[in-house]
Amino acid sequence: VGQRLKVCLLEVVQTSRGPQLVVSRSHPNLLRRLFEVEVPEVFNEIVELKSIAREAGYRSKVAVAARQDGIDPVGCCVGLRGIRIQNIVNELSGEKIDVVMWNPSASVFIANALSPAQVLGVELNDEEKVATVVIPDKQLSLAIGKEGQNVRLAAKLTGWRFDIKSASSAEAERMAKAELLTETAEEAIVGEESPARTPDIMEPALVSAKPPEEAAEPLPATDGTFIPPQVPFEPPAAVEKPQVRFAEDILVSGPTKPETKSKKRKKKSTKIEGRAQDGIRLKKQRREPETPIDDDEEEY
Repeated sequence: VGQRLKVCLLEVVQTSRGPQLVVSRSHPNLLRRLFEVEVPEVFNEIVELKSIAREAGYRSKVAVAARQDGIDPVGCCVGLRGIRIQNIVNELSGEKIDVVMWNPSASVFIANALSPAQVLGVELNDEEKVATVVIPDKQLSLAIGKEGQNVRLAAKLTGWRFDIKSASSAEAERMAKAELLTETAEEAIVGEESPARTPDIMEPALVSAKPPEEAAEPLPATDGTFIPPQVPFEPPAAVEKPQVRFAEDILVSGPTKPETKSKKRKKKSTKIEGRAQDGIRLKKQRREPETPIDDDEEEY
């Protein structure tokens, strides 16, 4: 109670109780009227307020331009040691205000609108109304602002949509685009060279296809003469040789060991039989002298 406030009158509504006033302190026109009150150059239209973007109670951006040469519009709005702008900030309860230089060039105006961040480059897409802005890696957060506030205000101020990229990511994208361009150029060169060579390859193929047709005609007329030389070309012996070799390999590889054992066993058996026969012979030889003893006994 008792506090004086400056408001912007938006509308007067007639009701049954009388006229009703609709006022606002968040409307952008309030900021415009405060500049007219505090800055005489704005009131006298020496300095023009081109556009205003505002988030009431937090931050605002104002684009200004001079209508006369030799006048600094930003300096006029800020004042000596910031006295003029400070009075406006106090009236709006500490709301931050950025005064930006307006420029007819869209790229320059966008770079100024993103202050206090530095801008390395701006690429514009007029069809989609999109601006790609390259900013140093260290100032990326400063350009975006708290919760994207700085970017939103700059977009409202300029009327463009922003695509903010860091310097490192922009360089990486440029390198990728350069590689794609080189690849497409190489493919185009290869595509141009290949059709020029194809007819050269096809012509000898057509020429080589003709002689077999001419050679095919004398074959039926001379069937009897060409049959005998075809017989020696078929190698029947060459087919039988690998079969004999495979059979020998199988016979040698498999039963070699058992045959040796059987031979050893046979040798042993033959030795045993020989010994047995020798024993029988010895026995027979020993029994021979016994027979005459029996004869003597019979004589006596």
